[in-house]
Amino acid sequence: MRTLGIIGGMSWVATRTYYERINKIVQSRLTKLASAPLVIDSLDMTELYGLESNGDWDRAAGILTDSARRLERAGAGAILIGANSMHRVYDQIAAAVQVPVIHIAESVGQAMAARKIDSAALIGTRDVMTGSFYRQRLVSHGVDLTAPDMDTVAMVDGIINKELLLGRVTRDAERALKTIITRKEQDGADAIVLACTELELVVDVDANVLPIFDSTRIHCEAAADWMLDDTLSGADIS
Repeated sequence: MRTLGIIGGMSWVATRTYYERINKIVQSRLTKLASAPLVIDSLDMTELYGLESNGDWDRAAGILTDSARRLERAGAGAILIGANSMHRVYDQIAAAVQVPVIHIAESVGQAMAARKIDSAALIGTRDVMTGSFYRQRLVSHGVDLTAPDMDTVAMVDGIINKELLLGRVTRDAERALKTIITRKEQDGADAIVLACTELELVVDVDANVLPIFDSTRIHCEAAADWMLDDTLSGADIS
């Protein structure tokens, strides 16, 4: 297996999920004793929270770029950014290292194209739901995304930032997400993209009214593919 680097800490809850899921995938494909060779650089979330201005995002890009370089020096042959929102600065990070950076939205788009999904609703943080950096990646794979509803954007963003990033899981949040997904089906969406690494805490990915494309699961599968194979599809990186 090849060594994978993970830029983590955004949040530590998500990083834990990446570590556990990648190892379980590797174990399922190899032997029960197998574990994934990983290098994790866990950042301080307090330095990457509440980003609003272009200056804030430039600062975040610098922090993640430094992290990617540390991982490359530590022997990582490819890198994951363990957060959907931070893919807003993906281009700066990818340009700063010589190893591939596996893009989460490219991996999701490829998975949706394979399932021939035509229409989907995107659920994540405010930046992900309303920004172009994530949506354009999915649209390039032939997915028509429903327009963001700002009441839903505010509700989901609040659940993520006030509860899930802290590791809190409540029945109210579970009910709210179930209602949102039901409404998206009524609005004509064929699938849901969970574009926040912590949302699986309150969404039953395997039992819902619509097919759920969990970005974290898909990202981890793409990582395992790279670790266990000599080739990495161009659609998986950028």
